[in-house]
Amino acid sequence: MAEVKEMSATASSADLEKAADASPKAPGVSPMGKHVDSNDPDEALKLVTGEVVILTPEDEKRLLRKIDRHLMPLLCIVYGLNYLDKTTLSYASIMGIKTDLNLKGQDYSWIASVFYFGYLFWEWPTNRLLQRLPLAKYSAFNVIMWGLVLCCLAAVKDFAGAMTVRFFLGAFEAAVSPGFALFTSQWYTKKEQGTRVGWWFSFNGWGQIVGGCVAYGIAVGTEAHPIAIKSWQLVFLVTGLFTAFMGVLFLYVMPDSQLNARFLTQQERVMAVERIRINQQGVGNKHFKWYQCKEALTDPMIWAFVLYSVISSIPNGGMSNYFSQLIVSFGFSENQSLLLGVPGGAVQIASLLIAGHFGDRFKNRILFGAGGVLVSVLGLFLILLLPDSNSGGRLAGYYLYQCVSTGFVALLGLISTNVAGWTKKTTSAAMYLIAYCVGNIIGPQVFQSTDAPRYRNANITVLVCMAVSFAILIFINFWCRRQNKAKAAIRASPGYTKVDGQEFLDLTDRENPEFIYSL
Repeated sequence: MAEVKEMSATASSADLEKAADASPKAPGVSPMGKHVDSNDPDEALKLVTGEVVILTPEDEKRLLRKIDRHLMPLLCIVYGLNYLDKTTLSYASIMGIKTDLNLKGQDYSWIASVFYFGYLFWEWPTNRLLQRLPLAKYSAFNVIMWGLVLCCLAAVKDFAGAMTVRFFLGAFEAAVSPGFALFTSQWYTKKEQGTRVGWWFSFNGWGQIVGGCVAYGIAVGTEAHPIAIKSWQLVFLVTGLFTAFMGVLFLYVMPDSQLNARFLTQQERVMAVERIRINQQGVGNKHFKWYQCKEALTDPMIWAFVLYSVISSIPNGGMSNYFSQLIVSFGFSENQSLLLGVPGGAVQIASLLIAGHFGDRFKNRILFGAGGVLVSVLGLFLILLLPDSNSGGRLAGYYLYQCVSTGFVALLGLISTNVAGWTKKTTSAAMYLIAYCVGNIIGPQVFQSTDAPRYRNANITVLVCMAVSFAILIFINFWCRRQNKAKAAIRASPGYTKVDGQEFLDLTDRENPEFIYSL
């Protein structure tokens, strides 16, 4: 059993002032203690005040398995639905929605892009609400609403209706990625977070596999046995209703934090908080702190995240909405393209799990994520350079391109592990995902109707974006190494003092010398 010892978990004002005065300064590292308020700590301090739990390896393994068993299935399935619900439009594009809605020219591209206008419009407010409101309950509300809004796409009759519904769909889905990053940082240690982010993000691939099979089944089934509604309408209804159902389940099962996790005993709740003390991040603070917002807006690492997000999302915005049409351009039929998209999902799953596993094993998620980006560049060269007659080779290039997610997931994981201070973390997540929106808005516009069916200019643009993305990942790796050396110098200096309970005082990564950046 875990051993419980009495100790002081809070720091006195005198301790904080002493630490602030004694801590040396270093470039890129804020002075520790300058903004610390011992009366406004992380929520975890409510649970661990007065005691610290000494976990045995057996206790920790057992607790980790229990946490995984209760959290990961829901996080994985809901995130897979997040991707599936976005890509239903791609399936609908070859199932008759363009003809039925009388779409012309770039109309389809704008319907694809407007999703991210809704996402962009609501991203900052939803990140503030994720911090302010109970995390699981607010997340569940958004899952339920996006499922119901997706059902509404089955009822649209024209371009204007589709634009309106897709805008609101984007607004409700804006909470998913930042919310799931917060769940991961709440419950898992830094060394565990990369693998867990890879697990739930890999369900994008499962979403593509299931979505392709469902869309194919509906397309073939409704051709053989016509029903009162169109096949593309049925796709929206089936996926939307199942998403809303999963949202209700999420509301009932998912805890807001360790403090109200019904699947844990009181002692296990303390243990679950204690095991993430090493993260130097706590489990949440609901008060907005302007200095942390300012720090996020002036941190070079955060801006490198943002630049990567916008540039790498241009290919994502185009490919996720045009991949069915792209496969048709390789020389396959429309129904065949629905099934041929399925292996792309399998490649994405494998690449994310492999990059996540080896990134954690060798303690460098950034470089393994960059490796996946290089594989995607190879795939784009195959699509661009192979002759039209080589359908199989170009299709193989599309499958290799699916490794591209490893870089995005590596950085999404680093928002969990490398950004501390809950206002800074939610602000950084908002900036990252606002940039994601901008890139995804641009992406579909790169695929011009005049370039159909080969979309050569679009594929060249995607190739350039991925090459630049690779260079940004290398810079982030260099920057984190440099900051770790600066912090190590501070900790080794004679005047440095560590404050008791420092892990749960809601310090930012830059002002906490004990914080070590993961690679």
